[in-house]
Amino acid sequence: MMSELPHDLVRTLLAVCDEGTFDAAAGVLHVTPSAVSQRVKALEQRTGRVLVTRTKPVRPTASGQVVVRYARQLARLEGDARAALGMDDAGEHARLSVAVNADSLATWFLPALATLAHDARLCFDLRREDEAHTAELLREGEVMAAVTSSPDAVAGCSVRRLGSMSYLPVAAPEFAARWLTGDTVERLLPRAPLICFDRRDEFQDVFVRELTGASGENNGNGGNGGSERNGGNGTSDGSGGSGASALRHRIPSSEGFADAVTAGLGWGLVPRSQAEPRLRSGALVGIAPGRILRVPLYWQQWRLDSPALAAVSEAVAAAAARSLE
Repeated sequence: MMSELPHDLVRTLLAVCDEGTFDAAAGVLHVTPSAVSQRVKALEQRTGRVLVTRTKPVRPTASGQVVVRYARQLARLEGDARAALGMDDAGEHARLSVAVNADSLATWFLPALATLAHDARLCFDLRREDEAHTAELLREGEVMAAVTSSPDAVAGCSVRRLGSMSYLPVAAPEFAARWLTGDTVERLLPRAPLICFDRRDEFQDVFVRELTGASGENNGNGGNGGSERNGGNGTSDGSGGSGASALRHRIPSSEGFADAVTAGLGWGLVPRSQAEPRLRSGALVGIAPGRILRVPLYWQQWRLDSPALAAVSEAVAAAAARSLE
């Protein structure tokens, strides 16, 4: 049972996983590397499972992830209890780790955290990751909460729908005049240069398959807008005629992505909140009128009676209600 796991052993495992090596964990805990190794072995004996891989960096096994998640939750609850009892040391604060996709981070998410800026005891540790992969960070115990595209709750977490993020297919006027005139967009777009986030970004390919009616497992509502704009299933190399062009520029930044499209490097799917001001100014033009791709987003968080985590959850939900559809 988790209640039978000594807290010093659990915290040692967390330090090892966070620091990446036994030696580094020893430095943080102010003990010898031998003591760290003995504690981890003792914890493994108590659980009857291997909890970490002895590699560099050290990685928790599936069983280790359970203990790491417990350790983080224990630390959060202890911090909340100390705060409620007025036992916090001067300058001590609550550090909340959250995973969020890059497009949310660049548009609506930071204003949510700004509403909590008056509370000097709160400190945020944000992990930028594609919304299709943020749930994995929850499972691994790396973060306490996440913006995710999955409505299926991770074990030990609650889930609530935030709304949908909309993306518009756009390009610079000069680019559209050069690459997207003289025939239908369905024929021209698969050959036009495009902007993508990185090698895993398939969102533009998904859009082209939907636009042209080409075969593909994804219906166009797949994920976009994280550190990897990931459209889901299908090829990402633009080969064959079922995806977008192989002529693509990789821009691993939400703001840089929109700027690259505006500069005329290629076409791309840009969040509505970033695209609309540029459409109104004439810096961008729509290339497939009436086409909007919507990505549902959800908030998942640990099921903890934590005032700090609850405050963040409410602030995120309120910001999403103002900005998402």
